[in-house]
Amino acid sequence: MTDIEAAKILIRLLDLTSLNRDDTKETIKDLCNRANTPYGSTAAVCVYPEFIATALHEIKNNIKIATVVNFPDGNSDTKQLEKEIKQAIKLGADEIDAVLPYKELLAGNDDVCTKFLTKARKLCGDKTLKIIIESGELKSTNNIKKATRMAIEAGADFVKTSTGKTAISATPEAANAILEEIKASGKDVGFKASGGIKTLEDAKKYLSLAISIMDPNWINTKHFRIGASSVLNNLLERINKGY
Repeated sequence: MTDIEAAKILIRLLDLTSLNRDDTKETIKDLCNRANTPYGSTAAVCVYPEFIATALHEIKNNIKIATVVNFPDGNSDTKQLEKEIKQAIKLGADEIDAVLPYKELLAGNDDVCTKFLTKARKLCGDKTLKIIIESGELKSTNNIKKATRMAIEAGADFVKTSTGKTAISATPEAANAILEEIKASGKDVGFKASGGIKTLEDAKKYLSLAISIMDPNWINTKHFRIGASSVLNNLLERINKGY
């Protein structure tokens, strides 16, 4: 696969993201406009709940609207989770990115994590649920695999690496562990790499890894996403240069 081919594929698999505290309606409008490119539209835009209405007004071409809950700290409060998910769906979100209470997992409180994940799945109904395991904070491969198994068993549609708000975000090593667990489960679960992905080279590492562990036909919006804000510009620049 050439870099240009990879860039064109990656654009359609991108969750174009803006999760900044200084976001405004104007920056979100710009985000939504950038989601439509000459080489296809991104899979989704991901914004804070307060900007869902703005995104809905601006979005075109069946681009999904994703949002975040219990973000970024991964609070385990299920009452707050219920309030946030219900509100997000009411506002029009298609996809919910929820943070696993990874601190509880590290403390050995597996039951708290299971309760949270089960609740999140139930609340999301037929909406897409992505569970952010915060792999950089889990650190060990065993913890990453354990968190992935818990998310899969609870019915998550995607397992996502990171919030992008911690010192260590997505890494190929964490992606490898997550993808191996997804494959071993035999379940129809997707993978999303997020955090620190800024260039075609960054994104292509995850694309190539997913192809090698899963299958080229597995690479589609239902199974593979890249969550990023600035990578789109780099992908477009590389395509337009032609190399």
